[in-house]
Amino acid sequence: MMKKNRVLILTRDPDPYVGLIAALDLPDLDVNACRTPREAATYVDSCNIILGEPKRIVPLMAHAGCLEWIQSTFAGVEALVAPPPRSDYVLTRVEGIFGTLMSEYVFAYILALERNLFQAREYQKNREWSDMPYRSLTGLLLGICGLGSIGMQIARTADCFGMKVWGYRRSGEPVPGVDRVFGRSGFTEFLSGPDYVVVTLPHTMETVQIFDDTAFQAMKPSAVLINVGRGTVVSEHSLVRAVTQHRIRGAVLDVFEQEPLPKESRLWELPNVFITPHHSAISFPKDVVPIFAENYRRFTAGLPLMHVVDFKRGY
Repeated sequence: MMKKNRVLILTRDPDPYVGLIAALDLPDLDVNACRTPREAATYVDSCNIILGEPKRIVPLMAHAGCLEWIQSTFAGVEALVAPPPRSDYVLTRVEGIFGTLMSEYVFAYILALERNLFQAREYQKNREWSDMPYRSLTGLLLGICGLGSIGMQIARTADCFGMKVWGYRRSGEPVPGVDRVFGRSGFTEFLSGPDYVVVTLPHTMETVQIFDDTAFQAMKPSAVLINVGRGTVVSEHSLVRAVTQHRIRGAVLDVFEQEPLPKESRLWELPNVFITPHHSAISFPKDVVPIFAENYRRFTAGLPLMHVVDFKRGY
């Protein structure tokens, strides 16, 4: 007889998760759904599985007496690993569902900037009929800093537009579909060529503020930084200097060192910096639940789970 498992769903809106999981009729699984850590405190000690958002889970970790497995609904799990409140359980994250969404975000901005759509809107407001020069994406060089599943999807999209692609990864090992791959010792050279540098790196001790004054000085003055990875990867003080001193053309930022971005941040006021509230790729329950379900089947069968996080590496 299989043991009974209890899962605590802890998200800002757990109802879609409950409905999707119920429809799958997963065996020997009781479901408890909550929106806040305070509400979840009643259930957490009796649940051996948690499905939820890392920051909501952290306050409950000391009270999760029978915890065996946490399935994060996010790709980023920094709150649970840096430093970990505990590591005596299996932590898994979602992978393979954000590449298309982030690629759409990245190319929405690249196309808007190359086609001068922001300027076109200003002309429209002023009822001004003016020519606007533009470039084709064909032949432009895209640099992707981080070649995981998201970075590779962005590379595939770039190929559809006829762009050349450079990539940066720790190992420097070649990757199909990427024209050149640079390792740690080649970071400066990697930054020197691209017209756009897209950051998809995770938060680790090695990546914190890897984009500093030296990095921005290595980039072309005409280059644009696009960060859809983690805010800690970019020094915002260095970025402000780089933009205001015209060391780079501008930046598209979806993630920040502190979120929400403080109202006093200078980034808000820079006309060539574009800010969005960490929504380039959100977690849709319909995409997360299949991953949870497959991992649950593996969990009950005693098989290795997918997308297990290494607490030392942080991802």
